[in-house]
Amino acid sequence: MTLSNARPVEASRPLRNRLRRTIAVALRDRVAGKDNAAKAAAIWDKPGARWFTETDPIWRVHADAAMFAAGIRALLLQSLHPLAMAGVAGHSGYKGDPWGRLQRTSTFLATTTFGTIEDAEALIERIRGIHQGVRGKAADGRPYAASDPHLLKWVHIAEADSFLRTHQRYAVTPLTPDEADRYVAQACVVATRLGVVDPPTTVAGLDAAIESYRPELEGTPAARDAARFLLLHPPLPWSARPGYGALAGAGVALLPPWARHQLALPSLPLAERAIALPVGGAATRVIRWALQHPHEPPST
Repeated sequence: MTLSNARPVEASRPLRNRLRRTIAVALRDRVAGKDNAAKAAAIWDKPGARWFTETDPIWRVHADAAMFAAGIRALLLQSLHPLAMAGVAGHSGYKGDPWGRLQRTSTFLATTTFGTIEDAEALIERIRGIHQGVRGKAADGRPYAASDPHLLKWVHIAEADSFLRTHQRYAVTPLTPDEADRYVAQACVVATRLGVVDPPTTVAGLDAAIESYRPELEGTPAARDAARFLLLHPPLPWSARPGYGALAGAGVALLPPWARHQLALPSLPLAERAIALPVGGAATRVIRWALQHPHEPPST
């Protein structure tokens, strides 16, 4: 390469770094909150024993950019249980404060995956206490309680299935079959402490558990309303909606056909293979690029 060829590349590097930092800051502010630096320091820098290490499958899955699309898929899948959806609609305030709910969820995942055992157990205990007060009746009159082990198991397996399947589709290096089984087993560490009874410990067990809940699942008006809110009316500025739409499309494309049918979402296999999945992959790569150097100082 000649000097004349190198100059444009060198000149563009600060611009790329500023763009990367801008995207990273915007993502962290939305997903983790304005105080994300303090939260990150408390999770990553605190000394102490941890349940997992960076070589563990659960660490790799939960640290990857594919989690952005996976989270959307998980919320859509979870909404199909009428009692779980009734609890969300009645107590979570997901429409009034959607980013607050997302930030609390991301803090829980980060603390229990990457934080110290002491902090993880304290947070789990606090969540268990909150669950005790989340109870009521669904639209059809059936009672629900967030502490119900059966509902907790549905929420857990819908998350584990979404996180794993999205990782396998969009990660740079997907898990091997043995690693995928280990991921499912490692996800049980937190699930059992939250109150889930007999969670699946293998991918085959996870698939069977999802299938066992099928007779209970339903695209209720509340579930379809939540899907419309997540997919069509996200509380985002217009400039951010194309990127979010790409991730949402990727999450929808990875839902099983029966789930999309119950949520009244279109199923267009050719369009999904040709557009939604590749665009979702591109959006995930941009996020991964933006977040790959979290400690790099701002460019000038």
